[in-house]
Amino acid sequence: MTTVPLNLQMILAAALFVTGLAGVLIRRNLIFILMSVEVMLNGAGLAFVIAGSRWAQVEGQVMFIFILTVAAAEVSVGLALILQVYKHFKTLDVEQLRELHDEPSPHDKAGTDHAGSVVHNVI
Repeated sequence: MTTVPLNLQMILAAALFVTGLAGVLIRRNLIFILMSVEVMLNGAGLAFVIAGSRWAQVEGQVMFIFILTVAAAEVSVGLALILQVYKHFKTLDVEQLRELHDEPSPHDKAGTDHAGSVVHNVI
């Protein structure tokens, strides 16, 4: 049986991680960003499994199980947040969400709300 050299295995893990990082930095859609984070976690987990198998230790596989647990929790919370963002703003584009950021207007400081009606402060 032939084995793959350790440096090629680590290059594969690093390539997965860098691909995920590029996806996080380049993509604009929140779902694709979430998928890119998953690819990054899989690359890190693969590096742990490779290192564990190199030194015949099970700790690499145990760490990968922890990484999978964190990834599952991240996906469930992330998808819930993405659904709420889409429900509220009707878009998943990060650039459009930045434009929708609610900046305080000069009228807010003057005692009016966004509709232009006068706001009465009750103490």
